[in-house]
Amino acid sequence: MLIKQIMEVYDLLDRADASGAMVKEFFENYGAKDVTVKKFTGEKGSTDFIKIKIAGKNGKSNGGNAPTLGILGRLGGLGARPEMIGFVSDGDGALVSLATALKLIDMQNKGDFLFGDVVIHTHICPNAPTSPHEPVPFMGSPVDMATVNAEEVSGDLDAILSIDTTKGNRVINTRGFAISPTVKEGYILKISNDLLEIMQTVTGKLPYVFPITMQDITPYGNELYHLNSILQPATATNAPVVGVAITTETAVAGCATGATHFSDLECCGRFAVEVAKYFGQNKCPFYDEDEFGKIVKRYGNMHHLQTKGNE
Repeated sequence: MLIKQIMEVYDLLDRADASGAMVKEFFENYGAKDVTVKKFTGEKGSTDFIKIKIAGKNGKSNGGNAPTLGILGRLGGLGARPEMIGFVSDGDGALVSLATALKLIDMQNKGDFLFGDVVIHTHICPNAPTSPHEPVPFMGSPVDMATVNAEEVSGDLDAILSIDTTKGNRVINTRGFAISPTVKEGYILKISNDLLEIMQTVTGKLPYVFPITMQDITPYGNELYHLNSILQPATATNAPVVGVAITTETAVAGCATGATHFSDLECCGRFAVEVAKYFGQNKCPFYDEDEFGKIVKRYGNMHHLQTKGNE
């Protein structure tokens, strides 16, 4: 279970002076060996990007060939100060990804090593701006999405789980978390049966899958409606991307405080840990490579959907 990790990371992030340096020190004291922090400043403030690499025993960082999983905690910010006081719902993606990293490091400290490398990326911003959106306001970000993708979506990732609060909508109405179909190179592919199986095991319930549209897999800035930023990593990589949405029954604003449900986050974190275990052993493909080859052969590539398109 990740209850301890969720609580420890929440205490670390739920503060007005939360920073990348603070998180880095905490993880290194816990035993993390590869943590980097970069500060980025935009027109609306600054944020600290943090990357934690956890080496697998047969991972690329150790000269092996096991595939690398990226776990991205997507958000605008941890807080919307001074407009709102405290940790906002939008910060849940960062909280889950960092708690997952803490659990994997704890496993290593106790002698359990995954096969492949796992790379966790997120960013730390306690005072992000907000922006209008329907049906509830969006959390904004001090930096634009292109900057976020450039920093977090690297070429050494063989697949990506993008974890993001996805509560401000009317299309996935359940408490807990849901996954998306796999998105790769502009194609929305069938849902991975292996991910559904892991989700069922972790939750003890039938899996939830949230709907996505063509608009959702195109880059921000093209004047089209997006559910949220959960699938923006797919616009910056050829690796398969699956969104892991933290959800609620009612529409909850990303800038709302008091809306973090630890049991949902713990379950979502356990899912990410289990995916990491299987993916590094090549036992959890995100998509069918043969079928993807056939669809590209028949219909051509869809790389133009990873761009902003024509003006």
